Amino acid sequence: MPETPDQFPEQDEQFDVKTLAIRALNDQLRKTFSGGQVLLTPGVNALKSDTMQRVIDAVRGFDGFTPDNDPYGSHDFGMVEIDGERVMFKVDAYDKNHEYGSPDPADPLVTARVLTILLASEY
Repeated sequence: MPETPDQFPEQDEQFDVKTLAIRALNDQLRKTFSGGQVLLTPGVNALKSDTMQRVIDAVRGFDGFTPDNDPYGSHDFGMVEIDGERVMFKVDAYDKNHEYGSPDPADPLVTARVLTILLASEY
């Protein structure tokens, strides 16, 4: 399948407008580290600086979303391998107080997004 910005071009009609908005907001945070907060776990922070940079580059450049690993089309989770270490990323959508889930993850005015990057061994 050719790479496209939408990832599932032949299947986008199966996702509603809210899901596509959530996907775009999650992708923006993951690719640019803007539009939310980015957290690196202690294991990621302990990596050598060049390894950490490769982790960050891999997360930002991740395009391996498929119907198997992203069945809801929201691009909120992925896994990469760097130097034999499995690294996961997860985007969560909270309310603006970071207390509960967002009442509408498609609406950035009521949502605080958090991208967490962690070693799989920390899960």
